[in-house]
Order: sequence, then structure tokens, then C-alpha cells
Amino acid sequence: MSLKTVLIIPSRIGSTRLKNKPLVEISGKTLIQRVYENASLSSPNVFIATDSDLIKDHISPLTSNVILTSKKHISGTDRVFEAAKKLELDDDTLIINLQGDEPFMPKEVISSLIASLQNNPSNIVTAAHRILSKTLIADPNCVKAIINDKSFAVDFVREIEYLPDTLYYQHIGIYGYSMATLKKLVNLKPTLNELNRKLEQLRFQDNGFKILISKFDITIPPGIDTEADVEAAINFINNES
Repeated sequence: MSLKTVLIIPSRIGSTRLKNKPLVEISGKTLIQRVYENASLSSPNVFIATDSDLIKDHISPLTSNVILTSKKHISGTDRVFEAAKKLELDDDTLIINLQGDEPFMPKEVISSLIASLQNNPSNIVTAAHRILSKTLIADPNCVKAIINDKSFAVDFVREIEYLPDTLYYQHIGIYGYSMATLKKLVNLKPTLNELNRKLEQLRFQDNGFKILISKFDITIPPGIDTEADVEAAINFINNES
């Protein structure tokens, strides 16, 4: 398929912490519906890659851009790659991998990543936003990005020492890469760093790939992993309306 840029949303039915997570209702709409509709504000080329007929049947009244993928994938990257292959994307097609549990990703973040990738097609691009809360900085579920002065990732950590007058950034669950780069990423084996910290992006770094980070000072609501996250999302929507 000859497209310059596509957004692919990996969405699997088997969440361990929140049953049938993509179909969980959040203020009248399911999670996957919110992710898709929000992503569609940034691009006409949005596809959902899923392992579930339930998700496909649910979202089909909204869009036909649904690709059924294997149930055996262990990462969103693998699922995105299968979808990209089925779409027959060219090597120079730019792909934004938007996690299926991120319903509030700002349009400006997606636009920034697309622009960054267009200017740096050989790199992986992602995003991070400022953390101001000491509690969040100390939370191991909050992944912190260590960024150098050229905006490249030095490391990704779950635990970090708090130091006054230091800028802390939380990694955001969105990636961009070319189809050619994605073909290389899916052939990499998990590394010890990745397995120990449970962070897939460390596999990329450990194999010499550079990760360019767009930094934002805005606060981005967290993704949905638990019932508490669902309640927080409902409160966020109610406060925004």
C-alpha cells in the first residue's frame, strides 16, 4: 500500500489486569473506540490491529480499517508488524504505533512525532512529558526517560533517585519508525535489560538503535491498565466537558 504515514493501534483482548480491556466502557464509549476516534483527528490512515473477533465486530460500524492478527504475539510491536505486512506497506512508509490503551493522546504529540520521523526516518521516535509530582517520580509503574541534550534517550528506568532542580520526564506509550526499521526491530531477541525491567524499548537501545524523544511540558492523562485508571479517565472526561 502506497501511504506516506499510517497510524496502527495494537489492541489485544487478553489483558491480565483488566478483563476485555479494549471493550471496557468509559463514559459511554469503549476504550478502543476512544483511542480510534482520538487518533483519527490526526490522520485519515488509522488502522486497528487486533487478535479478537469481538473487537473487530465491535469497531466495524465505526471503521473497516481493522486487521486480524495472531493471538501469539507477545508485544504490540509484533502485532503492528503483522498488520503492516498485511497492508503491504512500502519500506519508506512511516508508521506511528499508538498503544491501544491510550485514549487521550493529544493531537499535538502525534503531529510532533510524525514531523520528527519525517526529518529523522532512520531513527525510532517517541515522546515524554514533564513530571512534577514526587509521588509519580517515585512510582515504579511510571517509566522515566533519561534524555541527553540532543533529545536522544540515554536510558529508560522505573526507579530513580529524586534530586531537587532536576527535570524528570515520563515516557509516553507511542512510537514511530519506518517500515524498513520495523522489519529490523521484530527480528531482535529480548535482552537482559528488557527482561529485568519489562521495557521493550531497551531491546532497541541494546541493539544500537537511537531513540529520539519529543519533549512536552503538558500533562498527558495516563493509559488504561486497571479499574482505578478507568475511574480516573471518567473523572478526566467529566472535568473536561
